[in-house]
Amino acid sequence: MKIAVMQPYLFPYVGYFQMINAVDKFVFYDDVNFIKQGWINRNKILLNNKEFLFTVPLKKANSFCLIKDTLINKNFYERWKTKFQLTINQNYQKAPNYTEVDKLINNILNKRYNTISELAIESVITISKYLGLKTEFFISSKRYENIDLEREDRLVDICKKENATNYVNALGGQELYNKESFKEKGIELSFIKSLTIEYKQFNNEFVPFLSIIDLLMFNSVEEVKKMLDNYNLI
Repeated sequence: MKIAVMQPYLFPYVGYFQMINAVDKFVFYDDVNFIKQGWINRNKILLNNKEFLFTVPLKKANSFCLIKDTLINKNFYERWKTKFQLTINQNYQKAPNYTEVDKLINNILNKRYNTISELAIESVITISKYLGLKTEFFISSKRYENIDLEREDRLVDICKKENATNYVNALGGQELYNKESFKEKGIELSFIKSLTIEYKQFNNEFVPFLSIIDLLMFNSVEEVKKMLDNYNLI
């Protein structure tokens, strides 16, 4: 049984969903420190044929606060949401799947949230359901009670509690984790490497590494699901 553990990201890019698709269980790692300038509360879409960074406003966000405790700034959220929805409309209304995907985005954004973790998790789960993914989702802070353990020990503990024999990590994890160390504890460690993914964005030069929003606007569910298999485990 394969498992992955990852911080909740907001409307993440396709590689995040490839990881979800590659495992049986996926854990949102929300009881670790918030990462400023990361992808927890922001991402990129296409704007005037270039990448555009959008950011959900937060209240006193800092790296000393856990993701699950990082609050959305409600004084600015509604204004931000309206502006973001207008940006989506203006830039994607001629995309082939605009109507369906715009409705999907609005359904996510229009729910009530206190924390960025809640919003980010909802964005991932809702889109995963839209794509028909069968992976089970769990939230680390609500399930494992192991925040006192060291980094690698926490991951091993999660694997053991879920009876997972295979742990899939992001490619950048090669700098942090050793396969032999996990193997000694009865767990096979793999890293997911996304292969090149390109698709037509209107009639312009392809802009890579955008939010899943962009991918969904230009590709059918069937086409996206094929892309989700376009990776190697190393």
